[in-house]
Amino acid sequence: MKKVFLLLLGLFRRFNLWKLELQGKSMQDVHEERILTGKAWEEYCETIKAAGTAMLYPGSPKDAFNQAEGYRYLARLVRGGLEAFIEYADPLSPRFQRMVHETVKLGADNPDNFYVSARISGRYRYRIWGKRGTAFYLGFATQLADYTKDEPQVSGSLEADDLKMGPDGSFEIIASVDKPAGQGKDDANWLPMSASSRIVLVRQTFLDKSAERPAEFYIERIGGQPLPGPLTAQMLDEGLTSAGLFVTGSSLFFARWSRAWKKHANALPRHPPEISAAAGGDPNIAYYHSYWELGEDECLEVTFTPPHCQYWNFQLNNYWIESLDYRYFRITLNKHSAECRPDGSVRILVAHKDPGLGNWIDTAYHRCGTMSLRWLRSTEFPPVQVRKLKSVELQTRAEPAGFAGSEASREGWETLPGFPSKSPR
Repeated sequence: MKKVFLLLLGLFRRFNLWKLELQGKSMQDVHEERILTGKAWEEYCETIKAAGTAMLYPGSPKDAFNQAEGYRYLARLVRGGLEAFIEYADPLSPRFQRMVHETVKLGADNPDNFYVSARISGRYRYRIWGKRGTAFYLGFATQLADYTKDEPQVSGSLEADDLKMGPDGSFEIIASVDKPAGQGKDDANWLPMSASSRIVLVRQTFLDKSAERPAEFYIERIGGQPLPGPLTAQMLDEGLTSAGLFVTGSSLFFARWSRAWKKHANALPRHPPEISAAAGGDPNIAYYHSYWELGEDECLEVTFTPPHCQYWNFQLNNYWIESLDYRYFRITLNKHSAECRPDGSVRILVAHKDPGLGNWIDTAYHRCGTMSLRWLRSTEFPPVQVRKLKSVELQTRAEPAGFAGSEASREGWETLPGFPSKSPR
């Protein structure tokens, strides 16, 4: 059905272009007319209004608390969409910006991550430069940013471990469709693009944000002007259209995920890799997603033995797949912060109140939502055991003597790629 819709949409666009040619009009004429008549703004407002249907999607919670969070989620997407598609949307003069952060959340955003992105085009070449910092993981990726297609969104990737850097951690990357051979640039510092690439996304992952220093980096179009050009009717018209579709499309897209996860509530199976890839997920990450629901006196016991991997984390999200407010609540644990058992396994407790048994994840006023676990660069995908327990029953399941703390769980990390050799911890 989706492919038929896209085919019909393509035919409709070609028909409109043919009709314009017969009328002696150009696309520039159309954009100017839509701005002058207010049609572009009117359609944007109608699209945003239609995004509210995500709140009524089958399976979504209908209580006031979750609906309020849902409409706040839409308002956040509106803010993020306008920033991304209007304020920072010019591939001729790109700038990095934080589209997803503490108050704009999307698709189980990782609290340990610092995301930035910049608008690009496969028609041009770009230079990215800066200093590495001490973040545990730093990765660059170019993406298509077209989630109407059932195909992987990543068109190229480059990780800090593969970069050639100066003694002070400085680096320079060329992002382009063709490999920059014979131009005095180190070919190892090449970030591949495709003709359809639309954004460059940079992920920094921190094991301890209070101790690690983020990277600093900038972007410019090679051969471009230092100052941005004037705003055009086409830029604003297309920006409003994209921003509106982003809010509507994203909210409905992830509403379908939440509904599907309810089928295996209070369990945590691996998310199909092909679905994650089509949503722009990192191909080096194995994702586990599900739905959770707890009564007043209930908690979840999540148990697993982490595989040998570069990084892992578990986090709690609301129904709309926004990470819960990690600024004020402990809603995530990672390879550094979690306490391990003597046998290397990890038990995490999701509860409304701290049971005092370690590895507590706060539900932050929620009674239901979604949860996520991810392994970075793992060749093994062990099962995750999830049990719903009564609070009274939990007290009889205290950890045995010899319970290892977070520092013990770090043993051997320093040998993994990307671990800062001189961490300030």
